[in-house]
Amino acid sequence: MKKRTLGPRPSPLPWSERAVSYCIRAPLFFLSTVFFGSLSLIASLWDKDGKAQHAIAQRWGRTVVRISGAKLTRIAHEQLDGRVAVYVSNHLSYTDTPVIFGALPFQFRIVARHDLFKLPFIGWHLRRSGQVPVNVTNPRASISSLGGAVKTLRAGIPVFIFPEGGRSETGHLAEFMNGPAFMAIRAGVPIIPMALIGTYELLPMHSTEFHPVPVTLVVGDPIETKGYGMKQIDELTARASEEICRLYYEHSYLEQPAKLELEAITVASSQTGMEEDQ
Repeated sequence: MKKRTLGPRPSPLPWSERAVSYCIRAPLFFLSTVFFGSLSLIASLWDKDGKAQHAIAQRWGRTVVRISGAKLTRIAHEQLDGRVAVYVSNHLSYTDTPVIFGALPFQFRIVARHDLFKLPFIGWHLRRSGQVPVNVTNPRASISSLGGAVKTLRAGIPVFIFPEGGRSETGHLAEFMNGPAFMAIRAGVPIIPMALIGTYELLPMHSTEFHPVPVTLVVGDPIETKGYGMKQIDELTARASEEICRLYYEHSYLEQPAKLELEAITVASSQTGMEEDQ
């Protein structure tokens, strides 16, 4: 079998990949999500600490990654020791969430957009499995809702969040929100920066066709928050963003844009996110 390498996604995809995606991968992706989601809801009837539900989510993540045809590699995974921290990563695709659940070998809670909690089935699972809603459309409400994540951290459970607030439409990183820095400083825990590479090419925004490619999760060194105060949230956010950018472009075929070009990409991504919210 020919070894796949990561590169630009073909447009259009070969007809064989499109046929396999529509006839096999997409239906199995949907059915497995329904199956494991139903198991999780049933488990929630007695699973008070969320361990069983999280184990089901991990199995779901590994299963759908295999269904997508991706081969997942973790780099510097020794940093994934389960320490209480805020784990952050860039956001490129719908497949990011199953990759994260399948790759992190410990129990954690994910901080998700509040509107997802209003959806039938998905919202039921998120709420009953103890995930944390955050309002990303209202800055004042966002800070208030992050209090739930701080309580989770103080209870000794790691949390994970996509700091961009939405998927990238370009494959490049968008501007980070300061929620992770706020949570880490308030809870007195480190930030663990991570970069996902390949999920954009696997299943980009506005696509339903899988293009099997290698997917990599690169884990950076912990960013300690000792000595940071609330007035330094932006500084800590910038530090985490720079580290994830470094990890991403070191392992991607993409070249990091120049500063002015990056600002244009950030504006375009922000506008796309606003359009999605409307």
